[in-house]
Amino acid sequence: MASRTPTIGGNWKMNLHLQDALDLATGLADAVTGAGVQVTVFPAFPYLMPVASVFANKHSPIRVGAQDCYHQPNGAFTGEVSLSMLQDVGCSVVLIGHSERRHVVGEADALINQKVHAALDAGFEVVLAIGELLEQREQGMTDFVNYGQVCLGLAGVSAEQMARVTIAYEPVWAIGTGKTATPEDAQQAHAAIRGCLKGIYNDETAQAVRIQYGGSMKPGNAGDLLAQPDIDGGLIGGASLKVEDFAAIIDAAAGVTA
Repeated sequence: MASRTPTIGGNWKMNLHLQDALDLATGLADAVTGAGVQVTVFPAFPYLMPVASVFANKHSPIRVGAQDCYHQPNGAFTGEVSLSMLQDVGCSVVLIGHSERRHVVGEADALINQKVHAALDAGFEVVLAIGELLEQREQGMTDFVNYGQVCLGLAGVSAEQMARVTIAYEPVWAIGTGKTATPEDAQQAHAAIRGCLKGIYNDETAQAVRIQYGGSMKPGNAGDLLAQPDIDGGLIGGASLKVEDFAAIIDAAAGVTA
């Protein structure tokens, strides 16, 4: 993965209540040293501060990020969470455009782009998630869909700002469906995404951007996936809810760069 530091994210989604989240954070803080790997977890909004406090009290390098944000400043936006509120509870990373936000909540590329700009303007790091559905893959549209989501999601983002952007490729068809992407499948998609970034910016910028894989990475397949030259880490769902599994994936990432 060239000289890019691997990055592993744990998306806890709408899982865990307070004590479970605290127990998981404590276990991860004890198990993960973070050597050679940047690790971020994304708890549900109510638990951002208590989880961040666990890591701070244990002097853990694990960071806490938000699963979403709103693109407007504080105001009359019932049910939303502003970037300044996220900063207030210690967040510096935000996940934008996750497949469940796109396909369950119905967020469009234009809104996702607004969120990307708002987060970058507020000084956040952004993890921009992209990826195709099963029917899109079966129609041979993988690269077309990914290119579109990259171009629209990053519209107006400068090359300098890309230093604070990570791309998370989620093949939606490989998440919880029983279908699996081979390391070769994943590498092909990641290489195409990097090629798209080169077209938008330049080779230097494209080579510096980290592209995570978000298609059901587990301890059993993490090593083979992370060994691919354009896979720079993982955005982990279910496996991030178990200390042993998440730590094993982080160790696999560290082993690839060792």
